[in-house]
Amino acid sequence: MNKSIQTLIDRLEQNHALTEAEYAALITGRTEEAAAYLAEKARHARRRVYGDQVYIRGLIEVSNICRNDCLYCGIRRSNTNCARYRLTAEQILSCCRSGYALGFRTFVLQGGEMDTHMVDAVCRVVRAIKAEFPDCAVTLSLGEYPAEAYQAMFDAGADRYLLRHETADRAHYQSLHPASMSFDNRMRCLRDLKATGYQVGCGFMVGSPGQTAQTLAKDLKFVETFAPAMCGIGPFIPHRDTPFRDKPAGSVELTLYLLSILRLIRPTLLLPATTALGTLRPDGREQGMLAGANVVMPNLSPPDAREKYTLYNGKLHSGAESAQQVAELKQRMSAIGMRVVTDRGDAAAG
Repeated sequence: MNKSIQTLIDRLEQNHALTEAEYAALITGRTEEAAAYLAEKARHARRRVYGDQVYIRGLIEVSNICRNDCLYCGIRRSNTNCARYRLTAEQILSCCRSGYALGFRTFVLQGGEMDTHMVDAVCRVVRAIKAEFPDCAVTLSLGEYPAEAYQAMFDAGADRYLLRHETADRAHYQSLHPASMSFDNRMRCLRDLKATGYQVGCGFMVGSPGQTAQTLAKDLKFVETFAPAMCGIGPFIPHRDTPFRDKPAGSVELTLYLLSILRLIRPTLLLPATTALGTLRPDGREQGMLAGANVVMPNLSPPDAREKYTLYNGKLHSGAESAQQVAELKQRMSAIGMRVVTDRGDAAAG
């Protein structure tokens, strides 16, 4: 292994910080040997904080109706081939009941970005979940809203909020989104979420069109300085009904490498091995764990909703990706020395 790359990895393990230029050098200097060395360090850092525990989240895809028109997303507003749906409150509660019986103690309500007038409905659902399952955490992943909307959902009982920043480079952000969306507003949302008191998650796509080692270095520096509780990353996968339909998918290997870097930047991170990893590689979830991840989010959504929530081509929603197959997931995690636990799985302090 290149000595300078080893030195950067060792410094990152010790200091949990590098310069943007050093992050870029670490990315461009990736080799199989460097990735193996980095992954070993990442697993050690995770074990010190979380042991061998894997936290499971029950993912409920509440709606694929979205007001935005992001260039990479299959549920973008202008996709007329998307069969739209919105789950009722009772359907969502039914998913939670099924998940609770299977051992889930965090429910993630994810969906397309709704109009602000729908926030009251979200608050009612969150209150109902917390009333029926007081020992569970509720995570929302519903997009950009004014600060007062975030406050209302927090006051209703939501514990966490996932809002991927997608890219920390302003020009790159604008190349992925319509003119109606702005980098400044995305950053404002993340600041507001943190100020409100949520456990906040950010994240980015790996291999999105126009991404470079320099833009990825900005992402890593942003995670380092923003210090989120969670960070979700996964390889970009194109969708047939978007402007990026012919763009190549992101690299699984680079995603795994970046997971390891993120673990060393912030050892307490809740770091998912995402569905996108499993979509591109049959053992993607396991490889994510071996790179330093500690969270998986099997799907609790009704089967017909899973088929309609198509963010990208070939998105997995069955097998170990299905919450109902949690026994299979436990076996697969056990095979790599990890242990699925029934726990809220809050981020460790630090």
